Parts: sequence; structure tokens; C-alpha cells
Amino acid sequence: MPGLLVIAHAPLASALKAVAEHTFPQCAAQLSVLDVMPDMSQDMIEAQARALLVAAGHAECLVLTDVFGASPHNAALRLRSDTVQVLCGVNAPMLWRSLCYACEPLAVLAQRALEGGTAGIMLCNESSSNFSSKP
Repeated sequence: MPGLLVIAHAPLASALKAVAEHTFPQCAAQLSVLDVMPDMSQDMIEAQARALLVAAGHAECLVLTDVFGASPHNAALRLRSDTVQVLCGVNAPMLWRSLCYACEPLAVLAQRALEGGTAGIMLCNESSSNFSSKP
């Protein structure tokens, strides 16, 4: 079973873990997080992320980051290998989907996470809803 690691600007990673534990209380062993502080270098982020991967003890890991091209994402790219995949744009639906399908092989898990994150983004205006806010 792959592990999950969220690397994001502080305090987003910890906040996402709290949201995950609210919905999936048993996920703590599966999910690690790294809050990236403004003064952290790429080397520091990478070193802490590698330590979390080792401590988690999973043979494979899906790493979720917040913003493409930002420090958490760039450091995560240094972790990529045959056993570590990186997906950026983390949101609660993506994380929940990852937890729901955590027993899947890494490639399948990454695809399910991508689909969950994408499906969780939608424009909610009057024309896109069956519900009306008018009395």
C-alpha cells in the first residue's frame, strides 16, 4: 500500500491532514505532511521530505503538493522515482480520493487522486445548479 505525503506551504499541509483525519480518522499511519516555512531552502525541504518517506516505511509513495513551480513542488520533484510519484494542486477532494483508494497500486492511486481533485473543482453559479437561492 503506497503512503501519502503532502508537501505544502505552511499551514496547508497540516490543515489538510486535520481535514483528512476528520473524515478518515484511521488515515494517520498512511499520511505524512510537511509544512514548508518561508525560510526553508530546497535542500532543507527535500531532506525533511526524504526523512518523512523513510520514517513512514512505505515501499511506494504519492506526494501531493500545492502549487506548480513553487518551493514545495520543486522539492517534491527531486523525490520522483519509480516508487515516488508527484501530483500538484492538492485539495480536499484529491486527498479524500487518495485515502479512499490507498490500497491501489501507485500508478492507479495517482490517477484516482488526479480525477478526484479535478472533479472537486466546479463553478457553482445559478446556471450550473439545480437549486435556486431565490424564494
